[in-house]
This record gives sequence, structure tokens and C-alpha cells, in this order.
Amino acid sequence: MPSTLVLGIDPHTVPGMDGDALRTVLDKELARFGEHGIDASMALIALDDTAESAVIGALTAHAWDVVVIGGGIRKPETLLVFFELVVNLVRRHAPAAAIAFNTSGGDSVEAAKRRL
Repeated sequence: MPSTLVLGIDPHTVPGMDGDALRTVLDKELARFGEHGIDASMALIALDDTAESAVIGALTAHAWDVVVIGGGIRKPETLLVFFELVVNLVRRHAPAAAIAFNTSGGDSVEAAKRRL
């Protein structure tokens, strides 16, 4: 069974965001992977001094076929340096994994399937 890691920002750590509502969307998306025969895990990262080690821990926990980097990491211009760090951590710690990008928390399955 192919495996996918979805990396995203922990919605409970973003001021002004309804973390519970977004987490519900993300959990539904995670469940959809199983419906497509894909083993998937999600790592939701807090943007603090634990971020890099959390990403490395998730990347090295399994031999991933695809790593999906979520829009919460990729889209805000203020996170450009963090996005670069994440891409380079994927290259270093999961070199055999393809990299995919979703457009929202609801299309990570489709992003992963493009690279499987």
C-alpha cells in the first residue's frame, strides 16, 4: 500500500482561526486516503522552535512514497523561509519521496495521487 505524509500547520496554533473546524476538515481528508488504498499520516506543525524537529520526526518515522506540503505552509508569503526549510528537509530526510502540493485541506488525496 503506498504511503503519504501530509505536512501542515496546526490550526490550533494560528490566532483567529477556528482550529476545531479546520481540524474536522483535515481529519475527514485523512480518512479519505484509506478509501483510496493509501496509508496516510498527517503532521500538524506549530510555528515555534519545535517546528524543524517536528518536521524531521514526521519525515523519518516512515519511508514515505509522497509528502504533501499543505497550503498553510506554502501560501503565506510570511512563511516563505519556513516553506524553503520544509522542502529541503523533505529532500534530505525523505529523498525517495515525491513532493506534492495541495490547494486546500480537502484535496490532499488528489495531490498525493498525482505522484503515486
